[in-house]
Parts: sequence; structure tokens; C-alpha cells
Amino acid sequence: MAALAPPATTGAAVLHRIGAGPKLLGLCACSVALLAVRSPAGIAAAVAGVAALYALAGLGPRALWSQVRPLRWFVPAVAAVAAVQWWLVGPLAAGVLTTRLVVLVALAGLVTLTTATTAVLGALERALGPSRRVGADPERAALVLALAVRTVPVLGALATRVREAQRARGRERDLRAFAVPLVVGALRQADALGEALRARGLDD
Repeated sequence: MAALAPPATTGAAVLHRIGAGPKLLGLCACSVALLAVRSPAGIAAAVAGVAALYALAGLGPRALWSQVRPLRWFVPAVAAVAAVQWWLVGPLAAGVLTTRLVVLVALAGLVTLTTATTAVLGALERALGPSRRVGADPERAALVLALAVRTVPVLGALATRVREAQRARGRERDLRAFAVPLVVGALRQADALGEALRARGLDD
């Protein structure tokens, strides 16, 4: 989730200099706006807009693909939702719904690629500040949210390694050969994260 170094172009520098707070608010606004997009033309414009933002940030198609690539592990679930939508509202609406999800993931990825983790954490802490009045701990809540966001690409990379090992053994169709190493690796990752948090006195 650490930001990439700002490229030498003016547009990229502007995008990297925008604060984490405005970026998160913009992400929320875009998410709400996308819910109102129901036409193929509208979703095509959203896709073009996301691609333009990546280009403006000095990030090429490879960076864009790296953010949406983890979704391929959820293809069966996405396909099931798309099939239900296809049956209920037709193929165009199903395509819009599925593409909308990809656009949202790409936008969230753009924020993480152009914003330092510490800046996102600070913005979340400030946003959650009023919760102190009801006894909440904004710092801890922000840390949990930041860890949740960071876990997504970590699990995606783990799934990629497991799939490559499975393919090397010629067991692409064996669901158990994929699921068991993935679950074990995820549990080990969780244990390592827990040890790191305990070492910093954040286990209580």
C-alpha cells in the first residue's frame, strides 16, 4: 500500500501531492456516483476516466492490471452474480454491474498507489476522531482498517503463488490442492501479523 515515487510529470506530481483525506472522500463520492450508472455508455465513460487517471498519475496499464488482477480469484462468485443479474435484468445490466465492481477496485488501487500508508492512516484517525466521545479508539480502528486494506493484495499474491505451484505440479483442477495451501498460508500470515502487533504492544 506504500505510494510509488511521483513521476516527473506535472499531472503525476499533482495527483501524488493531493492529501489522503481528499482522495478518500473522492473515492467515496465516485463509489456513490457509480451506483447511479446504469447504461453501457456511462460505464464505458467510467472505465475511460479511470484509465485516464492512471495515465495522469504516470502509471501504465501494468499498474492498473496489478490492482484488478486479484479479482480473478473471485471469478466464480462474480460469474454467479452476473448470471443472476443476466437472468433478472438482462445482459446489459449484468455487464454494467460487473464492470462497476472492477472500476471501484481500480479506483481504490489508484488511491493506495499514490498515497503513503502513513498518510491514509492519519486521515482515517482524523475522520474517526469524534468517536472518542463514545469511548472508541480512533488510532486502533484506523490501524485495523489499514491492515484490512493491506491484506487484500497480500492474499492476492499468496493465491498467485499457490496457483503457480499447483500448475507446476499439473493439478490445476484439484480444488483441494489450491484451497488447503491458501488457507494454511493465510493463517501463517495472520500469525506473523499477530506476533508483529504483540511486539509493538498492540495485542490488548
